[in-house]
Amino acid sequence: MAFKWLSAVIGFFYMVLGVFVIWKKWFFNPLEDFTSYALGALLIAYGLFRIIRAMYKVKQDTDEE
Repeated sequence: MAFKWLSAVIGFFYMVLGVFVIWKKWFFNPLEDFTSYALGALLIAYGLFRIIRAMYKVKQDTDEE
């Protein structure tokens, strides 16, 4: 159960990292505008995917009990 919640927290941090990349235009190297927007959007989408998947699995576990 804790692993599923940890997955949701990590998803949140992926989303924060995506916003950071878009805002600062930096990810270990300076990035161009298009690259920072693309990478930031990808990180935000992946974070959202992790959160949705974790919440779905938590809901499945509570429905089985």
